[in-house]
Amino acid sequence: MSILMVNEYADFNMLKELLGVTDGNLASHTKALEKAEYINVEKQFIGRKPNTRYSTTKQGRMAFKKHIEALEKLIHKQ
Repeated sequence: MSILMVNEYADFNMLKELLGVTDGNLASHTKALEKAEYINVEKQFIGRKPNTRYSTTKQGRMAFKKHIEALEKLIHKQ
């Protein structure tokens, strides 16, 4: 299950560590998900450090559910 489906939000560093991807790779994927309106992006400062948090949208949760259902259908066909 997606980290954003379990938690209310995840920040950039948490996602980067969990997924084991580069900054640029994660940035391009989150930008695509934001453009598709699957995630919300919230930028803020904690102290003097920038922090970017991501949360799923209703549309994103529905798309994720459909994706999982499609994968389950593929698995059960075999």
